[in-house]
Amino acid sequence: MKKIKVKALSKEYPVYIGNKIFSSISNLIVEHSLTKNLFVVVDKNVLELHPGCVSAFNKNKFNKINILVFDSSEKNKNSKSVERIYNSLIKNNYGRDSVVIAIGGGITGDIVGFAASTFGRGVQFVQVPTTLLAAVDSSVGGKTGINFGATKNLIGSFYQPDFVLIDTSFLRTLPEEEIICGIGEIIKYAFLSDQKLFDDIKINFKKLFNLNSAVTAKTIETCVRFKAGVVEADETESGLRKILNLGHTFAHAFEVEQNYEIKHGQAVAVGLVCALFLSNQLGFINSRNLDKYLGLPFLFQGKINFESCNVENVFNIMLRDKKSREGKIKFVLLTEPGKLLIDVEATKEQVIRSIEDGVSYFI
Repeated sequence: MKKIKVKALSKEYPVYIGNKIFSSISNLIVEHSLTKNLFVVVDKNVLELHPGCVSAFNKNKFNKINILVFDSSEKNKNSKSVERIYNSLIKNNYGRDSVVIAIGGGITGDIVGFAASTFGRGVQFVQVPTTLLAAVDSSVGGKTGINFGATKNLIGSFYQPDFVLIDTSFLRTLPEEEIICGIGEIIKYAFLSDQKLFDDIKINFKKLFNLNSAVTAKTIETCVRFKAGVVEADETESGLRKILNLGHTFAHAFEVEQNYEIKHGQAVAVGLVCALFLSNQLGFINSRNLDKYLGLPFLFQGKINFESCNVENVFNIMLRDKKSREGKIKFVLLTEPGKLLIDVEATKEQVIRSIEDGVSYFI
C-alpha cells in the first residue's frame, strides 16, 4: 500500500493507494484517531457492484455506523441532496463528533464533502474514490461543491479530508465510458506535467484503457503526487492551482449545454482540444506542435460520442463560469507540456472558433 502525503496549509493528510486495501479502512480510522461515530454515504451503483463495501467496517471498533445510499448523477448534485444528508445525520443523532465517509465517484465525493464541511461547521471526512477520474483528481485537494441553477459547482468549499483511500479493485467494474472519463483527466496531467509524462501516457494509452494493474496504479500515483504538489503550493486556487483548470472552462460549459448527457471526463477531453486550438490561435503553440499535441487526445476519437452543440450557448455559459472576472472568461492555456499560462483572455471570435474546432474534432 503506497502512502502519499498531502501537505495543504489547512491540513496534512495521507492518500493510500493499493489493490484490495478497502478492508483496512476500520484500522485506518482508528489509527488516525478519528471519531467512532461513522456516517457512510455510498453510491448506489457501487453498492450494487461491491456489496461488501458496507460490511467491511468493523462494528466492534465504533459506536455507531449508519449507511445512506446516494443515487449519483449531475442532476442530483444539488442542495436537495445535501439536505437529505443533513436530515439523515440529524435523524440518527449525529453531532460534531462524527466522521462522514464518501464511497463513490467524483459527484459523490463533491457533494458529501460539501455536507461534511458545513454540518456542525465541519466534521471529519474520509474520501474513498471508486472511479478512475475521482482517484486521479477530485478526491485529492479538498474541493467540494454542488451545481446551482445552470452553473456547475457554483456552491462549494475548500475542505480537506482526513485521509483518502484509493482501492484500485473498485475500478474493475467500471463501464468503458467511466474509464474514458478517467483517462480524460489523466491526459490533462500529461499536459500539465512534462514531456516525459506526455510520452508515457501516449505509449501506455491502450494499457490504461484496459486497466492494466501496474500501469494504472503507477499513473494514479503520478497524478496524485503532481496534484498534491500543486495543492501544497496553492490550496485555495489563488494562483498556481488554476493550472488544474486546463480545459475545464470549456468542459463545464459543454456539460451544462448538453444537459449533462456528456460525462465530465469526456467533456474535459473535448475541452483540452479546444484549449489547444485556442493556444494555437493566440500564438502560444505553432501548427506543427499543435498537430503533435493533438496526437494524444486523438486516441479518443470514436470513443467519445459528442453531439453537435449550440456554440453561442456554450460561450454564454462560459461567461457565467465562476472563474470569470468582470464579464471576461479566463483561460488556462499552454505553450508545451509543463509550461502553462493562466488567466488568459481571448476575443469572442477566437473562443467561438476554438469551440467549433474542438467539437468538430470529435463529431
